Amino acid sequence: MANKSNQKVIFLDIDGTLCDYNGTIPDSAKQAIWLARSNNHLVFLNTGRSKGEMDADLLNIGFDGMICGNGNFVEVNQKVILHQPLPETVEVEIVNWLKEHHSEFFLESNNGLFASEHFREKGLPVVRAYVQGKGQTDVSHMTVDTAFPAMQYGESIFRDDVNKISFILTDEVQPEIVKKQFPHLEFGTWGGRDEQPLFGDLRPKGITKSNAIKYLLQYLNLSLRDTIAFGDAQVDIPMFELCGIGVCMENGGPNAKTVSYTHLTLPTRRDV
Repeated sequence: MANKSNQKVIFLDIDGTLCDYNGTIPDSAKQAIWLARSNNHLVFLNTGRSKGEMDADLLNIGFDGMICGNGNFVEVNQKVILHQPLPETVEVEIVNWLKEHHSEFFLESNNGLFASEHFREKGLPVVRAYVQGKGQTDVSHMTVDTAFPAMQYGESIFRDDVNKISFILTDEVQPEIVKKQFPHLEFGTWGGRDEQPLFGDLRPKGITKSNAIKYLLQYLNLSLRDTIAFGDAQVDIPMFELCGIGVCMENGGPNAKTVSYTHLTLPTRRDV
């Protein structure tokens, strides 16, 4: 066992880092997590996903906790220490604005994902562009349902359990327009090759992966000096800059690579 003075705290993004965009988690990654934890290091997920998107294959690996929603939910050893969803009045404001501007969207909640009426069909080309931009050449088999298996349709889009809202960027809904409309919220983009913005998302102000790391470390009384962050995207840059070591995957965007300590290639399931 590693002694306490050598203990590291490891933060893992999921999509494009721990797993590929088919959701495949390499056996080598599972073994590495098991080995790290067996040597007294702590391993946390740090993801844009909400807890409702965590499938059994992922959770059965075993983690010391998770940061979800890009920072608005923090759980340590199955104990929730932070949860800051969107206020219901703000959720209604965002949904009504997106509907008025003809952007399809989905609500991200610990209870699942809840799509707008036409997200399945209008989201398909955007989802395929997203996956293709992350290095997958054949996307003809990709559907919105395979990309987002937790997505639900026909449910209420006015909810009090929403962590953040993701939406398709269109001519009417561009980053500068959204930031001007919602200055009181945290705004981010995610998308295809070289960080091409395809989707936007809105979440409570101050909610970031890096702020959640600070909160968690304060709770555990641990130092930033002993942290390692793994990710692949623009949204991971703050945690690369914060942690002792930042590791960007080789499939990551150029901006994320620039600020990281090193690059790693996402292994295949054959790697052991």
